[in-house]
Amino acid sequence: MSGGRQDQVAAARQILVSLDLPRAQQNERSALCLLALLNLTPGKPWPQAEDPLVGITPIMDWARRHYGKNYAPNTRETIRRQTMHQFIDAGLAVYNPDMPNRPVNSPKAVYQIEPTALALLRDFGAPRWRDSLTTYLAKRETLASRYAREREQNRTPVEIAPGRQITLSPGEHSELIRSIIEDFAPRFAPGSTLVYAGDTGEKWGYFDAVLLAELGVEVDSHGKMPDVVLHYAARNWLLLVESVTSHGPVDGKRHAELNRLFADATAGLVYVTAFPSRGVMGRYLAEIAWETEVWVADAPSHLIHFDGERFLGPYARS
Repeated sequence: MSGGRQDQVAAARQILVSLDLPRAQQNERSALCLLALLNLTPGKPWPQAEDPLVGITPIMDWARRHYGKNYAPNTRETIRRQTMHQFIDAGLAVYNPDMPNRPVNSPKAVYQIEPTALALLRDFGAPRWRDSLTTYLAKRETLASRYAREREQNRTPVEIAPGRQITLSPGEHSELIRSIIEDFAPRFAPGSTLVYAGDTGEKWGYFDAVLLAELGVEVDSHGKMPDVVLHYAARNWLLLVESVTSHGPVDGKRHAELNRLFADATAGLVYVTAFPSRGVMGRYLAEIAWETEVWVADAPSHLIHFDGERFLGPYARS
């Protein structure tokens, strides 16, 4: 990395230290992300910092083009989870300011430097920098709290029991999970208890690990859980439901995976694939495993049974 590039990266790291970000975010990766958020190419003065909307892959491309830093494709999640998440939590960046309810896993997701932070960073190197930094730090916690509240307001509320609610990251996937819990479960497993609900933003959106352990299943962080798990105590069934908006019905491979994951369950296993519409279901008909059930959110009172000797219920495990 040339001298001009090194100086700019060193300045960005100095700023991250001054802003009291965690040590794990005071590295070159986070410095390059900050520079990308500001579109500060080597030698460009800080007063000319900008505020483009930029996604993770464009940040990686920008770092390669302007700073000669080549990130492998699998670094994308590292940048998202170990730099950008912390920038957002600190109020340094905002997530999807152009469309706050954009799904977490959308390829169109973007980040932008927070306006007050932009004004501060344009002062870096100027005589007023210290005073500006002191003023900013005094207000930062309030700013971060406000943005956190705004993010929470854009989450999808899900009622898991009368008077008890959880929230999931915004997006079509979470909307379908809500339909499974609020529409499918009362119709086909009335009185059932939610054991697990996944979240595209956080792997464990809701998880009653104690209940699952009581049913004989211990799942570690490597277990690929279905999107929704319901315990239908009246019949002692575990309903394993996959929420499909773009990929992933209960096909033969997934059926075998779930069978292994829940092999020690003391409850019978029922495999369900949920789709938002029959149009989406039609794209996956050839993949859906036999001896499973299919539920479609836009026809919530109906269930489609894929063969076998019973309408809804567990089968003997192989």
